[in-house]
Amino acid sequence: MRMSRQDAAKNRERVLRTAGEMFRRDGYDGTGIAALMKASGMTNGAFYKQFDSKEALIAEATAQALAENAEAWSKVLAGAEGDPLTAIAQWYLSDLHLEHRGKGCTYATLAAEAPRHEGAVRKAFDDGLRHTVEIIAGLEHSGDAQRDETAALRYLSRLVGALILARAAEDPDLSRHILEANRDPD
Repeated sequence: MRMSRQDAAKNRERVLRTAGEMFRRDGYDGTGIAALMKASGMTNGAFYKQFDSKEALIAEATAQALAENAEAWSKVLAGAEGDPLTAIAQWYLSDLHLEHRGKGCTYATLAAEAPRHEGAVRKAFDDGLRHTVEIIAGLEHSGDAQRDETAALRYLSRLVGALILARAAEDPDLSRHILEANRDPD
């Protein structure tokens, strides 16, 4: 029995979402096709009907996960009261984000792995970074676009670095101290 295009599209979307979560949780190389497809409720054969290769899936799932990151940033900013940079820092450097890699920031989980992959994965990161920096730079109002972009890059790097270090620390007190020390945008 043939599957409808609508069902095929839903299955592909489910694989992409599951892959994005598993990649963030276990890394690109720590996620096998068999485990991914099982978690998606599908067979290995279905993978090869939907994607040319694991590398193609990695690039597409990364782009989707980074787009989801940008949506989350925008949602936090839309609900921010007071200083939007403080709202982002409070949300991003939270205990919840610290403890849930699979649903969290793609930059903090996969940026170190991306250079070991093909150009499409790196392009997904470039595009995602540019978009996130635009969101943050739009909050700056110095009148100098390059200065605002530089400040946004610095701010994003600080948040991502703090989250990575907090996740790497074994001592929960040290982890929380790292987060707290970086919640103030100044």
